[in-house]
Amino acid sequence: MVSIVIPVYNVENYLKLCLESVRDQEYTDFEVLLVNDGSTDNSEEIINLYAQKDSRIEYYYQPNQGPSVARNNGMKYAKGEYIYFMDSDDVLDLNALFLADIVMLFLTIVSLDDPIYAA
Repeated sequence: MVSIVIPVYNVENYLKLCLESVRDQEYTDFEVLLVNDGSTDNSEEIINLYAQKDSRIEYYYQPNQGPSVARNNGMKYAKGEYIYFMDSDDVLDLNALFLADIVMLFLTIVSLDDPIYAA
């Protein structure tokens, strides 16, 4: 499973598109940890709407402390084997998580400590 940690701060104009791009992923073994960093716009309402629609979406609140603290707090709740950090104004390609899973599988098969030989 992949844990997607998304800090949220006053991004009501971008958040729906961001969350739709995550929900539409072909790779479905993920959770979304939305950490509201003290937003004063309608971001919280959007988060609640999506959390009600999709059980993979979890909502956490913190007083405004910045995106780094929000990411660190999101990591505390992550249950996935891998963590993907995403900004709340980003949009994922349809296959982004699937491709990341392939890369992680490759890295578990081929150790980075193994020598790579070129012909």
